[in-house]
Amino acid sequence: MRVLLVYPVFPKTFWSYEKILDLVNRKVLLPPLGLVTVAAILPQEWEFKLVDRNIRAVTEAEWEWADMVILSAMIVQKQDLLDQIKEAKQRGKLVAVGGPYPTSVPHEVQNVGTDFLILDEGEITLPMFVEAVNKGEKSGIFRATEKPDVTSTPIPRFDLLEFDAYDSMSVQFSRGCPFQCEFCDIIVLYGRKPRTKNPEQLLAELDRLYELGWRRSVFMVDDNFIGNKRNVKLLLKELKIWMAEHQYPFSFDTEASIDLAQDEELMQLMVESGFKAVFLGIETPDEDSLQMTKKFQNTRSSLTDAVETIIRTGLRPMAGFIIGFDGEKSGAGSRIVRFAEQAAIPSTTFAMLQALPNTALWHRLSREGRLRENADGNINQTTLMNFVATRPLEEIAREYVEAFCALYDPVAYLDRTYRCFMIMGGPSWTAPAKMPELIVVKAFLTIIWRQGIKRETRWKFWHHLFSILKHNPKVFDHYLATCAHNEHFLEYRQIVRDQIEAQLAEYLAQGAEKPYVPVVKAEKVEKAEAIA
Repeated sequence: MRVLLVYPVFPKTFWSYEKILDLVNRKVLLPPLGLVTVAAILPQEWEFKLVDRNIRAVTEAEWEWADMVILSAMIVQKQDLLDQIKEAKQRGKLVAVGGPYPTSVPHEVQNVGTDFLILDEGEITLPMFVEAVNKGEKSGIFRATEKPDVTSTPIPRFDLLEFDAYDSMSVQFSRGCPFQCEFCDIIVLYGRKPRTKNPEQLLAELDRLYELGWRRSVFMVDDNFIGNKRNVKLLLKELKIWMAEHQYPFSFDTEASIDLAQDEELMQLMVESGFKAVFLGIETPDEDSLQMTKKFQNTRSSLTDAVETIIRTGLRPMAGFIIGFDGEKSGAGSRIVRFAEQAAIPSTTFAMLQALPNTALWHRLSREGRLRENADGNINQTTLMNFVATRPLEEIAREYVEAFCALYDPVAYLDRTYRCFMIMGGPSWTAPAKMPELIVVKAFLTIIWRQGIKRETRWKFWHHLFSILKHNPKVFDHYLATCAHNEHFLEYRQIVRDQIEAQLAEYLAQGAEKPYVPVVKAEKVEKAEAIA
C-alpha cells in the first residue's frame, strides 16, 4: 500500500510567523506531528510519503504514486482540507481523513467524498481502519468508545519530514486537561483525565530527533503540559539528565495552566531541563468572565503575581486572551492591554470568542438559539464571533482591533519585552558555546537595522539591548529572539484590522442584530424580590 500523507494549508494566523521565519530561511513553525504519528501506527510494510502543503504543493508524480491519501486537520485548516479531499477524489484515490476537525464535525468531510473517517484517537481507530482495508473494504467510519493508553504510542516517523523547512520540532507527552473551561474543545476531544507517556518513551523520541540531526527548539504540544504534575515531574527529572548528557541540544516550549506558578519545584525542573517559554491561557483579567466560562483555576490567586513568579523562575510567558464573554462590560480590550503591560507579557494571542463545535459553550448557545447560521467556530484571529453576544458585536470588534494594534505597537512591545527579560531568571547550567549559523547572524543584523536604526524604536532598542547585556546577560539571545517576533506582529495587526473591518462593514450593511439578553426565570425573580 502506497500512502500519501497530506497536511492542509494554514491561513495566516498569529502563529504563522512568516516574517520571522523569512529571517532564518524557514517556511513553517511546526511540523504535522499527528500525521507522522499516524505513519508510525500504520503497518510499517506500507510505503509513505508526506507533503506539508504549508511548505509546497503535492506534485503530479506524488498523486500518481499514491494508492491512498490520508489527511488530518484542525478547524482553521478546513477550507484547504476540503479542497484536497476533492482533488484526491477527482484523481480516483481512496481518501481517509482524521484529526480534531473531522472528529468534531465528521459530516462536513464526509459530504465532499471522504471514503474512510478515522475519528477520535488513532491508537484505537487506526487498527480498525487497517483491518477494514485488509478485508478489501472501500469505505468506513471508525470511532472509539474509550481513550487509549498512550504508553503504547510508537515513536513518530520524524524521518518523513523536511527538517530544513521547520523552525521547531514537536513531541507530545500527554493528552487531556483536568479543567472544565466552557469554550475549550480539548476536554471534548481528549477528556479531563490527562494521560501521559512514560519518561522512557519521550526520551526515545528525543533520541530519534537527535539521531536525525535536529539541534533546534522542540515544542511540547500538550494542551496542558502540567495536567498530571506527578508524571511530568518524573519526566523532567529524567529529561534534565538526558539534556546534560547530550550537551543541551534542544530548547523546549510548551503550554500550561496558570497554576504552574504555585509549584516551585515543577518550574525549576522545567528551567533546568531546558524549557524557555510557556503559553498560558489567561483569557481575561475580568474575574466575572472567568467565572462565567468556568475557568476557575485563574481566579484562585493574583494573575499578575503568578506571571511574575513564572518569569522570575526563568520562563518567558506567552498568553492567550479572549474578548466577547457573556456579561462582559465595555472596555474589555483596554483592560487586556493594561494587564499585558502590567504583567510584562511580550507575546499575546488575542481573539474574539468563538463557539467551537460540541463544546459546552456551543451546546449552551445552541439551546439559547444564539449560534449564527453556518457558524463553524473558526478560531483564527481574523474572524468575527460566530454567535450573538450580550453586548453589540460592533463594540466588541472595534475594541478588539484597537487592543490588538495597541499590544503590538513597536515601542510598547519593545518596552514590555525589556521589562520581562530584566527580571527573568535562568538555569544554573550554561550550554556549550556554539558558532551561530550564518543565517542567524544575518537575521540578527536585520533586526538591528529595522528596530535599532530604521524605526522610531531606535533609541529604546539600543538602551534596552545594552541594559540587558549589563544586568541580565544570560538571557541576551532569548531577549533578542523575542524582539524579532514583533516583525511578524507588526504586519499581522494590519491584517487583523483590515479583515475584521471588512467583515464588520458587511455585517452592519445586513443590519446589526440586537445583543442577547439572558432570560431570567420567574422563580429566580421571585427569590430576588423576596430577598430584597
